[in-house]
Amino acid sequence: MPTLLMNERESQVPAAGAEGEALWLPVTSLERATGWVLKPEGACLGERCVPLPRGREAEFVRGGTFNITALAAYLGQPVLRDVAHGIVAIGESAEGRAGKLRTLQAPDFTLPDLDGQLHSLSDYRGRKVFLASWASW
Repeated sequence: MPTLLMNERESQVPAAGAEGEALWLPVTSLERATGWVLKPEGACLGERCVPLPRGREAEFVRGGTFNITALAAYLGQPVLRDVAHGIVAIGESAEGRAGKLRTLQAPDFTLPDLDGQLHSLSDYRGRKVFLASWASW
């Protein structure tokens, strides 16, 4: 049973099938696993609908299944596969990341202090915060 990591969700879809580079999800499980819905106008995530390319519909839809990795590739989203562990991770597109960078808003995160107490950036919303980071590489 493949594990899909996409849109901040971790889903296990028992009826999903991996075929080469493709991950085919049952259309009935598509929304629960990814947030995407297949509609007559194309694949939709909320208000955003992406028409499937004319003449290439078979790359995306086959019987009652949908190729989520083909959609990711079409949208420029990186796909990482761990075949040994049955994991497929689909990241955010460069366009989506760039849009978030333009807002100059740091994403919320939670980290422990030296005493193990958790602090979230959102706890300090509206106040000035100095963030210092360090890496050993």
